[in-house]
Amino acid sequence: MDHQTTKIYEELKTKIRGVLPESLLPDFELQAKASLVKEIRELKKQKNAVILGHNYMEPVLFYTVPDFRGDSLALSKRAAETNADIIVFCGVGFMAETAKILNPTKKVLIPSQKAGCSLAEGIKAEDVRWLKKQFPGLPVVTYINTYADVKAETDVVCTSGNAVKVVEWACKEFGTKSVIFLPDKYMAENIANETNRKIYFPNKNNLTDTPNYKNVPTIIGWNARCYVHEQYTVDHVKDLRSSFPGVEILAHPECPPDVVKVSDFSGSTSNMVEYVEKHGLNKKIALLTECSMADNILANHPEVNNNLIRMCNLRCKYMNTITLEQTRDALLHEQYEVNVSEDIRKRALLSVTRMLQIG
Repeated sequence: MDHQTTKIYEELKTKIRGVLPESLLPDFELQAKASLVKEIRELKKQKNAVILGHNYMEPVLFYTVPDFRGDSLALSKRAAETNADIIVFCGVGFMAETAKILNPTKKVLIPSQKAGCSLAEGIKAEDVRWLKKQFPGLPVVTYINTYADVKAETDVVCTSGNAVKVVEWACKEFGTKSVIFLPDKYMAENIANETNRKIYFPNKNNLTDTPNYKNVPTIIGWNARCYVHEQYTVDHVKDLRSSFPGVEILAHPECPPDVVKVSDFSGSTSNMVEYVEKHGLNKKIALLTECSMADNILANHPEVNNNLIRMCNLRCKYMNTITLEQTRDALLHEQYEVNVSEDIRKRALLSVTRMLQIG
């Protein structure tokens, strides 16, 4: 290895070994990854590129090549601010689309064409148009985990970190008591519980018992779910409390409401990171979300190793399609470019911009 690669290798050993011991990541493979990291960093400089890395990326990638790391909201802000010519989004498809919505003149690349999302695929633009027809006058709040054509039919986008704030903004801005909230079934229920609203899930084949949503504060939801977060159960929480007395359990808002109810805290991935950084030295904490995020917290904060509990049988197959090799190839060949038609982009831009303004 040359001097620069050796330096990267030593940094990786220091950062990663507490998370991925040699039995899981042999030393020769770590050296190969160091060489890849060097190549990607050189390509970034050559091509004036920026790499955005979501919290669910595997730790070797997460801590070496992204210029910015975080949740969907944080990365959307970074995408809006970048002066780079090329944006490589180490995340799933809807995230890369959001970057393109905010940067129409820049080339946006995604390392893997398989980086989809079960939640985003659970709703289509025609579904939103149908809902607006059934519930005229209600603002449409759409979770960022959706594709551009759905965002184009939306009044305002939200993230898991600001969903309640955005719902309240929409009701005030549009003069309503109720909203259409899409597409996450469980997040809609969690918001309804938190804001003391009724919840209603319309069925295209059966619209009986439609609530008095004009007078009774109501969340009109949709029946899509994240296939990872929906697998967490109350039994998982019970087992954690039994095995680790005094543990504090952090649940992502995409988890089922009964799981969120018996947890100690619910928030976005960034909220979870902040919570661990603040409390992780003093108490045991379990994260009910994609396991790679816990790996990344441990890589950055090895001091909480004995207190951070991971449930690593639940991982996102879509996020895990992104690798260092694919990130290198995306830059080297400028492949898998993400495009959004200008008509859809302009309409989606309004809803995304409102989200960024609300914060």
